[in-house]
Amino acid sequence: MADSQWIFTESELLRTPSILDGLTPEKERENRGKGVNFIFQVGIMLKLPQVTLATASVLLHRFYVRHSMADVPGRPGFHYYSMAATSVFLATKIEEDCRKMRELVIACVRVAQKDPQKTVDEQDKEYWRWKDNILHNEDVLLEALCFDLTLEPPYKILFEYLNLFGEGDNRRLRNSAWAFINDSCMTTLCLMYSSRYIAASALYAAAKHCGTDMADDEDGRPWWEVIDVELINIKKACNFLANVYENAHIKNGRDVSIHESTPEFGDESTAKTRATATRSKETPITETSEGVEDSRKRTRSPADAQERTVVNGQDEGHGDTVTNGEVKRRKVTNGHATINGDGANLSTANGPGETQARYDTVDDISEEGEVES
Repeated sequence: MADSQWIFTESELLRTPSILDGLTPEKERENRGKGVNFIFQVGIMLKLPQVTLATASVLLHRFYVRHSMADVPGRPGFHYYSMAATSVFLATKIEEDCRKMRELVIACVRVAQKDPQKTVDEQDKEYWRWKDNILHNEDVLLEALCFDLTLEPPYKILFEYLNLFGEGDNRRLRNSAWAFINDSCMTTLCLMYSSRYIAASALYAAAKHCGTDMADDEDGRPWWEVIDVELINIKKACNFLANVYENAHIKNGRDVSIHESTPEFGDESTAKTRATATRSKETPITETSEGVEDSRKRTRSPADAQERTVVNGQDEGHGDTVTNGEVKRRKVTNGHATINGDGANLSTANGPGETQARYDTVDDISEEGEVES
């Protein structure tokens, strides 16, 4: 693999030049995040696409594997703001989203001084200091990267995965996975896993968050085997980012755990993102005010083809039930949806006598027999 030389273990990332020069791992991680945030702020001013900004963040993270950001006697470190600006400059060339040097320098000055409306004159010393640093550091950055500029952004791979599994129009799933990749740019995840694994991890985390599952292929293989990735590495990547979220909350004085970690070992056949039943391709994905909901029907065995009631805002009433995705009749009793057969009672989403219209298909019943919100 082309980027195999840039994949490291967590223990190896604890021996970077900055840490060996005296920075704590937490401080180095914080400075990396500040550098990536600088990249994003400059990119917003220059209206650069997210792919270009992600490329710049990867260049920055790779640079600090070879060079230090800490100042030591006789050797000043490379400041993360200066290298972030250089990374943006080089990334615009790689992704062919070039901007004028003048525009880039002005944006860097404004972001560095936290004044987006600052008037920057080309004759100012600050302007020329930033310009000279960017041009000088470009050679240093290229040398540190060994002129390896072949990058495969995870965004493009994620889009291919979504289309492969028929979820390209699922906006909620797509946005959640996109946000995962955006957040991963702030971390060293790009130094631990390839773009394929980051995209697969984003899809896995988004699918769990949105309650979406993807059907097995014709040979009965789960979706992660279809794209040739290992589930345990996907879970490790998700847990790595979950730990970053948790540490951020603890740092801000919040000790409430809101990001659930994923067990790395378990029964893969019952993974929440895997639909073992075959899905029908006839019913399209529909979009409601609650978000994009998957209204496709599943083929169920006769034993699973139980009748389900749907609460329609009344304590009692009669209407339609759903059997194998087909509407027949509906019954409501005291705000609970009942299953005619061996199933248990299902409580409504909003309390007795209330529910939402999206619980009108059999897809909304989870494998445990609960209504999914």
